[in-house]
Amino acid sequence: MDPVEQAEAGEAATGVPRIAIERHRRGNRWMHWINFPLLTIMIWSGLRIYWADLRDPFAVGIGGWQWFELLPTWVNEQLGLERRLARGMAFHFTFGWLFVLNGAAFGVYIWRTGGWRNFIPTKDDLRTIPAVLRHEIGFGPFKTNAPPQGKYNGMQQLTYAIVLLMGAMAIVTGFAIFKPTQLSLLVALFGGYETARAIHFFITIGFIVFFGVHILQVARAGFANFWSMVTGYELLPAETDRAAEPVEPLEEMLQ
Repeated sequence: MDPVEQAEAGEAATGVPRIAIERHRRGNRWMHWINFPLLTIMIWSGLRIYWADLRDPFAVGIGGWQWFELLPTWVNEQLGLERRLARGMAFHFTFGWLFVLNGAAFGVYIWRTGGWRNFIPTKDDLRTIPAVLRHEIGFGPFKTNAPPQGKYNGMQQLTYAIVLLMGAMAIVTGFAIFKPTQLSLLVALFGGYETARAIHFFITIGFIVFFGVHILQVARAGFANFWSMVTGYELLPAETDRAAEPVEPLEEMLQ
């Protein structure tokens, strides 16, 4: 169903005039949905490699007493990470190249289309972050209206910029610990092999946190917001403020 048909169906079902707003371009959607399973497999296989190290280098303890373990045994058993190092490495290196190619394609795409402006916050965008946070987490008399925004608000732009940086750092540190001898200068740039490995690991933890928050925010935004990442369009009542946002004519977008 094309956007015109969606708008007509929405109007017929609700009796409220609808307008189809383009929210996400085709390239963004394709690379988003390709990246999601790739990154999931990378995290899963990376944790399998990590758990194969019996030393658990990032556990916290004093002397021989360990009081905190980042990934307890019961977590690893539930995820099926039974110390199969060879399988974890095979998946990680295979899908890692696909992750690199998809990331490079996305970088070229947002550069050529100018889409990078949606992910890099300006000074004015950064100034709106406190108001965005008050709106998001506020309640009762402390809740405020959301500040005016473009496609993304300042907090979203900052988050996506950090995630893009994390993706680039994950790739660079991954190469450093994959070929530490051949890429010794790169390893030295990170302060040594162990430092590069630690950065790579904690970026993985950052991606897991982002996944959780991202899914929660999508659920809060509603099904229409999720569906816009599938179709590219969001149906809005014609009289809403967001429907008045400047967009390309629908006929031109369809062409």
